[in-house]
Amino acid sequence: MDAGSVKLQRALISTSDRGGLIEFAGGLQELGVELVSTGGTGRAMRDAGLAVTDVAEVTGFPEIMDGRVKTLHPKIHGGLLGVRSNAEHMAALQRHGIAPFELVCVNLYPFEAAISKPGCSLAEAVENIDIGGPTMLRSAAKNHRSIYVVSSPAQYPETIERLRSDGGHIDPAYGMRLAIEVYRLTSRYDAAITAYLSAQAGLPS
Repeated sequence: MDAGSVKLQRALISTSDRGGLIEFAGGLQELGVELVSTGGTGRAMRDAGLAVTDVAEVTGFPEIMDGRVKTLHPKIHGGLLGVRSNAEHMAALQRHGIAPFELVCVNLYPFEAAISKPGCSLAEAVENIDIGGPTMLRSAAKNHRSIYVVSSPAQYPETIERLRSDGGHIDPAYGMRLAIEVYRLTSRYDAAITAYLSAQAGLPS
């Protein structure tokens, strides 16, 4: 399949910043998109009347360790990393019952906001280091020719408008723009973590 003809059918959504979420997710659902989500995000969307499939239903495995492990699973990352033009990848998805995603909407745990609070302990800071979020973002960004990876609420309006005007199809050029923003974001995020932990250890950042 030509990547440019990929149509959005399934979205993975996991957010800490819920600003604009319901309007964005509602716009996706109006386009006939299946919404797959994690705990708190899924509850927020259900409370707004949206139909949501839990990640645990997809993986067949519950969220564990206070949510530290929920999306790190082949049924999620296979759906993010399978290359549409690679017949072996598509055969593997079918063989293992993995459905692909065409949109990922994730924003990261607010690490910098957490450490800026007076009295933030090292343990609290560490709990605000996002693992699954950057992993999903980077996986989707690597496959940007067939996935829109939305990493900020500021991207919601243009993304929905493009999908509406393009009949729900993925534009690889816009996908690359979104991917570049992901790598810019995760680079800054990791730099902030490195600087904080280095300061805690008395080392140069």
